[in-house]
Amino acid sequence: MAKNNISADVHVLTKVWKSEPELFDLDVPVAQTEPPLESVFANYFSLGPYYYYVLSLPGSTLSYHHKNILDMHGLDELPQTLSEIIDLIHPDDLQFVVEAEKMSYQKVREIGLSHVLNLKTSYCFRMRTGKDTYELFHHQAIHTLQSDDGSILQAVNIHTNIQHITGKNPYTVLITGVGGRTDFHQLQYKAIQHESAPDYCKLTARETEILLHIAHGHSAVEIAKKLHISEHTVKSHRKNIIDKMQVRNSRDLIRKAVELAII
Repeated sequence: MAKNNISADVHVLTKVWKSEPELFDLDVPVAQTEPPLESVFANYFSLGPYYYYVLSLPGSTLSYHHKNILDMHGLDELPQTLSEIIDLIHPDDLQFVVEAEKMSYQKVREIGLSHVLNLKTSYCFRMRTGKDTYELFHHQAIHTLQSDDGSILQAVNIHTNIQHITGKNPYTVLITGVGGRTDFHQLQYKAIQHESAPDYCKLTARETEILLHIAHGHSAVEIAKKLHISEHTVKSHRKNIIDKMQVRNSRDLIRKAVELAII
């Protein structure tokens, strides 16, 4: 299959990073050190088969891959550079990926560089699979290393195949807080005509928080402990969320939440 030819520069995303000197210092050498993955995974949810890799921003190199990346994309060898990941993205989605990165880092800068390690970026795009077809993947990125001056040096990227849940891309970027932060920013890609969530789907801040916990697979008891509320209150919120979203069960709830880019 032909590689993407949208940009003559295969490191198309590095152009975005170079345009943000406050956020990135691409000239600083970074030792290949594994980030604290347990704390990273505490802040992500998996809706299906997934893999992860550690991205070193200077040099755009990859390490500490999860082995699923081979089977899920039909690869013979582990990718060593970001360009190899870019080559898997559907050509029609690459421009959105570039814009999503721009939008996310503009929002991070607004929030403040001191909080960058406690913010997660997520959005969706299609990737080539081992079946030689393109399917929708959910991308989550958590930054794990900064330089002394605050530049981002390292991130963990997690890709989950969600084609079995939905093939509809909302073309929306989410910036959410992790590690105790409660940020929730939904950024719409303006170049795409996308129907916003109808009024009956709009959730309160607490309902959105509980929905995120449900997406993580947490039980009502676990959610109650985490949020310091009663199990009865959690179940009441869950019922209200399902009613607002007009779905029948948690599976349909997650599918619709992904389609509307609520999670």
